[in-house]
Amino acid sequence: MDITVNNEPLQISDSCSLSQLLEDHIQLKAEGIAVAINQSVIPKENWGKTFIGSGDNIILIKATQGG
Repeated sequence: MDITVNNEPLQISDSCSLSQLLEDHIQLKAEGIAVAINQSVIPKENWGKTFIGSGDNIILIKATQGG
């Protein structure tokens, strides 16, 4: 299945939850991350029950410190 993550194409074998995508395919910890799928922000408490579909456009935003 083809998806886009931060404007980069990514191919995953099966549909998975947003949590699984972050942990298994992107190897990104959930702390300090905001996620939008197809321009809709997904609350962190819904990541485990939100499933990725073919053609989804996912934006990951990581909080940073600084000024």
